[in-house]
Amino acid sequence: MKRRRSHSVVERDAALLTVIRELKAEHPFWGYRRIWAHLKYVNQLNVNKKRVLRVMREFDLLVKSNLKLRAARKVTRSKPKPSVPNEWWGIDMTKVMAGSYGWLYIVLVLDWHTKKIVGHYAGLQCKTEHWLQALDMAVNRQFPDGVREHHLHLMSDNGSQPTSVMFMKDCRAMQIEQAFTSYNNPKGNADTERLMRTMKEECLWLREWSSPLEIIAALEKWIPYYNEQYLHSTLGYKPPVVFEREWINSHHSPLLVA
Repeated sequence: MKRRRSHSVVERDAALLTVIRELKAEHPFWGYRRIWAHLKYVNQLNVNKKRVLRVMREFDLLVKSNLKLRAARKVTRSKPKPSVPNEWWGIDMTKVMAGSYGWLYIVLVLDWHTKKIVGHYAGLQCKTEHWLQALDMAVNRQFPDGVREHHLHLMSDNGSQPTSVMFMKDCRAMQIEQAFTSYNNPKGNADTERLMRTMKEECLWLREWSSPLEIIAALEKWIPYYNEQYLHSTLGYKPPVVFEREWINSHHSPLLVA
């Protein structure tokens, strides 16, 4: 038997539902945990996670599970776990259709420890030089005095760009140690691949694009938003820049906060 709720509870749920629907309209791929985190840490609402789940379930606002994406679980090699910022970065590429112009390619460089996007590239081509543009941006931002002797590692797949002679030569020159995913370690670059999915859900999949410049302009807005405002559960629901700054202050580190 369904318990009858008081009038005050019904009114509070109605007010909460209004805010949740506004968030879901802007972020349709958010589940109840991320909705709850935004309500608590951004909207400053003292709301219980179970209540958010109940309201979203009652009004069919939960994210539907895609059973086709269910992965086969088996023992795999463990992936590197950084303990400090700028110890392990990941680099990866994706693409999005830019109307009649064709594909626009996007390369991102992610700091695995802080979840911060430290470098990026977007353009109609995706050659080795463009991957290096994203990597150079990251190095210049995070290591203004030079990256050598900082023991930076860079994880990527085995694509033609990160395995090219030019890319590997530049990494050696900067003393960046490359690592690659393998057939028996499919989760090797999972952090960076998850970022790609977040970018698609939060920015790229929400509309159709008519030109490359339109997408690039949207990315130039979204990447700072992600770094400065996006709440990460693995960071204690803090944005990457905030987490990085707090880490640097607590460890009295000279690392750059960009």
